Amino acid sequence: MTTAPRAPRPPGRPARRPGRLGYTGPGGGAWSYIEPPTEYRGTTVQVCGLFPFGTGASTPMIGVPLGRHLYTGSAVCFDPISWYTRARLINNPSVWIEGEPGMGKSTAVRRMVLGLTAQGVTPLILGDLKPDYAELVRALGGQVLRVGPGLDRINPLDAGPWRQVLDRVDERTGAVVRAAVTDRRLNMLVALATLIRRGPVTSDETTVLAAALRYLAERETDTQPVLSDVLRVIRDAPPQVRAVTLWQKDEDLPRFREETASLHRTLLALLHGPLGDTFEGQTTTAIRLDTPAVCVDISGIDDTDELRTAATLLSTWSYGFAQVEAAHLMADLGLAPARTFFTVLDELWRALRVGHGLVDRADGLTRLNRQKGTGTAFITHSLADLEALPTAHDRAKARGFAERSAVLMIGPCSEQELDAVSRVRPLSQAERREVLSWSAPPSWAADGSETVGRGNFLIKVGSRPGIPVHLEPTEVEKQLGNTDFRWTMT
Repeated sequence: MTTAPRAPRPPGRPARRPGRLGYTGPGGGAWSYIEPPTEYRGTTVQVCGLFPFGTGASTPMIGVPLGRHLYTGSAVCFDPISWYTRARLINNPSVWIEGEPGMGKSTAVRRMVLGLTAQGVTPLILGDLKPDYAELVRALGGQVLRVGPGLDRINPLDAGPWRQVLDRVDERTGAVVRAAVTDRRLNMLVALATLIRRGPVTSDETTVLAAALRYLAERETDTQPVLSDVLRVIRDAPPQVRAVTLWQKDEDLPRFREETASLHRTLLALLHGPLGDTFEGQTTTAIRLDTPAVCVDISGIDDTDELRTAATLLSTWSYGFAQVEAAHLMADLGLAPARTFFTVLDELWRALRVGHGLVDRADGLTRLNRQKGTGTAFITHSLADLEALPTAHDRAKARGFAERSAVLMIGPCSEQELDAVSRVRPLSQAERREVLSWSAPPSWAADGSETVGRGNFLIKVGSRPGIPVHLEPTEVEKQLGNTDFRWTMT
């Protein structure tokens, strides 16, 4: 580039320093745009000879390789377990992922599942609705359960392999284990009753259910109780169950049955209503945690059957978390190797919006895995889905899922959605503009170009500046996660 000579500097005036684009002003030779140099990544051994042109990486390099930084092109690595255990960047291993449909949320989670499996982590996809993960889990040599009408069944009172633990622990530890199992079963049973009623279960009814479950646990054999066992105990009204009510004497039995009539009808509806063929009976195929990954495929349930979908999601979450707890306790007792798990809760909103009070039940299920060795990914379309819940209490509790998540991954979304996100995690104007740019409408030209913003995410941790990353799936990943396969069949 040839520039005109600079005008001579007047005597006594200090020399001007050139700016980033050269000297400004007439004859200064300033340039309007300078293309940045190409960046290459390497180890300190490889690039030490390039000093002083080397610089430290500006993005995290610990975790699953998720994609490339949208501006620098540098690799961005992220998964909640690695950032919690190895990088120490977050205070709990959880991530909340949201964005418009078809913009890469499930693709990002599949990348995490693939990378974490290679690290020895066991992913648990507890309710795959489309399915998005079944083919990947099969390719990894994992276990895929198909739950639905005429398919596999999960007993909602199945608390996992606790019998193996109880046979090898002392009496005190056994009492703690039994109490934990009863609490989980009670939470699941109340959730199902809330669903079938479309309304809350009273405190007196909850007390009776807890007493019935304790009664069954004390007499439990190698098989786990089922819903019909609970109904039988409440119908027979043994003294141990009536002892928690005001109707303890034998002459009070008619009054006890009168007071529990509504609960009796609810259990009958569970057994003989639309959910009976899916939830009554023992679990047909148990989850095996000795496989690389586990996927519970519930795509066999009709999309319009919201009641069955929500009940199945809650049951699979409860059963999966019970398996995790049992595995951790067995490892603590030296009965099994220590395991690390990554639980994926997809389409969270579909369960929460069906019935009153289900937020409390889902919150109870997920909080029970707040222990070392388990990471969680919550996936939904929008925080606005949570605002559609029936009560202010439910809405506030549901927002807690996002607020407690250490990392927010925000995909393309609207300005109204960013307003909602800002109430959970502050966003700068630059971050808002960046995310909004991903939702720009594409050209009308049918040139086969990729959808604008697909695969783009803003990784936000606390008040740190968000990391804009683009994920480009490999051809194998596209084949194993093609949710549009029926449109591409010839």
